[in-house]
Parts: sequence; C-alpha cells; structure tokens
Amino acid sequence: MSENQNNDNSGMYEHIKESGSITTYEGKHKIHCLTIVGEIEGHTVLPEQSKTTKYEHIIPQLVAVEESCDIEGLLVILNTVGGDVEAGLAISELISGITKPTVTFVLGGGHSIGVPLAVSGKTSFIAPSATMTIHPVRMNGLVLGVPQMMNHFERMQERITDFVVRNSGITAERFSELMMNTGEMVTDVGSVLNGEAAVREGLIDKLGNLGDVLSCLYDMIENNPE
Repeated sequence: MSENQNNDNSGMYEHIKESGSITTYEGKHKIHCLTIVGEIEGHTVLPEQSKTTKYEHIIPQLVAVEESCDIEGLLVILNTVGGDVEAGLAISELISGITKPTVTFVLGGGHSIGVPLAVSGKTSFIAPSATMTIHPVRMNGLVLGVPQMMNHFERMQERITDFVVRNSGITAERFSELMMNTGEMVTDVGSVLNGEAAVREGLIDKLGNLGDVLSCLYDMIENNPE
C-alpha cells in the first residue's frame, strides 16, 4: 500500500472516530453512512463514560448531505437508548426532510426517542434481532407536580406521536396502546417490539440485513428522477 493510501485511510478512520460517519466512494453509488448510537445528547453534556450522539455533530452532516452534489443517498444506522427528546425530534425532522433517497436501519435497539429517528427515512428497516422500545415521555430531576407540567408532557408526547404516525404505517390509537401497556415492562409502562413485531405493527417498513438495506437504497437512487 502506498504512502498516499495510508494517509487517506488514516484520515478516513479518524473521521469515523470523530463523527461516527463515512461517505463511501468505492461502491455502486456514493452514499453517506451516518450512525446514531447510545444516548442522544442535547443541551446538557452527559458524563464521559456515556456513549453519546451529539446533535450538534449530526445536524451539519445532514445539511451537507442534502447540499452535496456527489452524495446520492443517505443510510442512517441506529442503535439508541433514547436521550434528549427535543434533540432527537429535531434530528428526525431533518432526516425526514432530506430530498435524496434515505434509508434507516435499526440494529440492536431503538429506544424511546429512537422510534421517531427509526421511522424518519423514506424506507425503514430493522434487523430480526433488534427491538423497538415504546414508552411515554419521561424526565429526570425535579418535576413540579402542577397541571402546567402535566400539560407540557402531554403536548410533547403528542408531537412525538404525530411524527411517528406521519412517517410510518401505525395509527395514533395503536401507538398509544403500545406506549401505555402495563403488562410487559417490569418497572415501566410501554412495549418492546422485536423486528418482526415492529414490521407487523406498521412501525417499520421491512425486516432485513445490511445487504437488503443497501440493495433498497441503490434501487431508490437508480429510480430517483433527480
């Protein structure tokens, strides 16, 4: 391997390490792969030992993908444990608004705010062993037990539900039923859907693996009128 190739690979690996993303130029089409893992970090900095995805890193990448003349499609790979609701919803809205072919792929899990992220692509996939965890909005720290706070929670949950319903095949009524289920999670209300169940409920479009995901994205690119 030449010195120039070593330098190119070194730069590529450093970019992956810093941003959790890569633009592939060696495949059938030029695609940008973006990973969203761990906890979505919003306005509050999380402890160093936490694996996080920072929304200020993700947002510029999404704008760059939309504006790039080279990138033909976007692949978003998810394995999240939830996190900041506002930040997660902001990222979801940006992904759903990208005009280029976009596919989301859930590996491991899509927890809480990971659900809107999972359905934000034009086509969504989930691995057979992955899960989607659906539960109501929760908040850590001091919470005032006043009607205004309860109303705030309710409106925030409505925003999430509305986004999920607009970007998937599940109904608001069914999503609420799964979210308020009291018979499944030991210390919480909600539901955990495996890959097959997530597709059956209409939350995710397709069950598949990486090969299926890339094949779908390539087909979308080749049939894209632009």
